[in-house]
Amino acid sequence: MKFLGLTLINHTPDPVTGRNPTATERFDEVIDNAVLFEELGFDGYGVGERHHQPFISTAPPVVLSHIAALTSRNRLFTGVTLLSVLDPVRVAEDYATLDHLSGGRLELIIGKGNGPEQAELFGITRDQQWDTIKENYLLLRRLWHEEKVTWSPSAHGIRQVPLVDAAVWPRPLQQPAPRIWHGSATSQASVELAAQHGDPVFSANVTYPVEPYKELIDHYRDRWRAYGRDPAEAVVGAGTAGHFTARTSQQAKRAYEPIYKAQRGFFAAAGMDPVFADFDDYVVRSSALIGSPEQVLDKVHRYHDRLGHSILHLHADSAGLTPTQHRDSLELFQAEVAPELRRTIPDPPWPEQLANTVRRKAFR
Repeated sequence: MKFLGLTLINHTPDPVTGRNPTATERFDEVIDNAVLFEELGFDGYGVGERHHQPFISTAPPVVLSHIAALTSRNRLFTGVTLLSVLDPVRVAEDYATLDHLSGGRLELIIGKGNGPEQAELFGITRDQQWDTIKENYLLLRRLWHEEKVTWSPSAHGIRQVPLVDAAVWPRPLQQPAPRIWHGSATSQASVELAAQHGDPVFSANVTYPVEPYKELIDHYRDRWRAYGRDPAEAVVGAGTAGHFTARTSQQAKRAYEPIYKAQRGFFAAAGMDPVFADFDDYVVRSSALIGSPEQVLDKVHRYHDRLGHSILHLHADSAGLTPTQHRDSLELFQAEVAPELRRTIPDPPWPEQLANTVRRKAFR
């Protein structure tokens, strides 16, 4: 199994202290955590994309390029690139450039994204997003795999200008071109597209208990087989709703309960009904990994039995933990949880790293 950290760069007050960092401080925290995750032996680091409050993750290629200059080994994930509202030509150029700057470490996860404001900000309706992401994905694939592309837009696409023998530069450093993951929480259309083209999927696996996510991944595997693909080659990643590994369950729950209560209050203020009855229900039935190493191992294995995933993301942000608590939790996970999961759950296909051939001076 492989492990990565993921941040959506939410810009909100600390759920415990109430202090609201500046945007600069928040970006600094993201960069510091990316370096920490590589230092501690994780396999990747992801930056999401949102275009609405309370997030400042509007420019992930910029953030990931800065991270690329300060790291040398970890795969760099997007989580997710909002291909439903973006020009696929621009996406192809930006992320091919990042692939070069990182020494071939790009992992692109595409998705529709949450938040209706995002579609409207980019001039499309909410109902268009499923159509636009499919069209944009198919064009992005061609731009990365063909030397010249001729293409005509549909009525509902983002781009309304046709391409005639168009070439996009630079080509990605990774050849064949970087794989494109499909990130989804609920959409069978998304995993259908992934299965059709032989792409991996990343299940959000955050908001609800495991059942709806299992249903979606089961559909993905069914469609994968229907397209005549080897079931062993289907790759699935999955998220977690939160993380704190401590020596004992009591220590973990004591540290994390104020964070949970603050999160519940945020969702209530946004008009969202609670999914879990209380904190104890959240610890047991959500995908959050909160407890002793043994308890965390047990939950990951139980979720793996349902999803069959071989990549797991942890929240990269401290999110109410002190810096010491955050680091200690990650160190304990790497010392006592990750080795057992690496031993018992086979690794996914993992691209050969090119970074050792590309050395750059890190600026900050």
